[in-house]
Amino acid sequence: MTSPIKLKSKKTMALLVCAVFFFCFIYTVSAQSSNTVVNAAASTTQPKVGSTLTVTITISNVQNLFGIDATLQWNSSILALSNVNLNLWKDSHTNGVLYGSINTDSNNIKPGDIYVNETKLSGSYELVAQSFGQNTNSFNGTGTIATLTFNVISSGPAGLSLQTDLADRSVGTTAGFIDHQDTAASVTAVASGSSSNTPSVPEFPSITIMTVVIAIAVAGIVLVTKKLSKNRILFKNTVLTVN
Repeated sequence: MTSPIKLKSKKTMALLVCAVFFFCFIYTVSAQSSNTVVNAAASTTQPKVGSTLTVTITISNVQNLFGIDATLQWNSSILALSNVNLNLWKDSHTNGVLYGSINTDSNNIKPGDIYVNETKLSGSYELVAQSFGQNTNSFNGTGTIATLTFNVISSGPAGLSLQTDLADRSVGTTAGFIDHQDTAASVTAVASGSSSNTPSVPEFPSITIMTVVIAIAVAGIVLVTKKLSKNRILFKNTVLTVN
């Protein structure tokens, strides 16, 4: 006859093992769904009023990129755009994206061109960039799209928001969209006399977090197993004493 303690031990072990595999599954799905990322990174998260802030738009882990439509928005009462430095042409920039030569004339586009159209509004900047030509390479990997420079004119949340569409190489007249994730830094401007130092919080890679979770789960299994083993011995001794 199987003792109640032994049955409880098996159930506990099964639950712990399931928990470990569940966390592994969540980690795997998360890593796959966010492989390509377009990010708006800020030079500081707490710029002072009267200073400048740079926001760099980068793309990472992309395949077959042929077109970009990126819109960055911000709180115009906090930031004022002063300059945009494009980093598109891979032939001239080691960390650039897209291949070809810049052309802003939509009526005179030829193979080998990167058509570029910029729209600058109060609180918004949109960049449309598209490579042309069947012999033009598509971009693969990680690079910088553009760097925007702002004047910090007031204190408060900057409200940075990034929205992009990515297109792969056209097949005929149809281009497919590239699945990706958009992220933007959280920036809050502070008064010029304020301290912009914020406590640094260490960032741990996801794989490290998973390792810690698995280690904790395994340690829990070991502790539960030892405890249940001790209980079984006590239970057995008790039965022997009674008999």
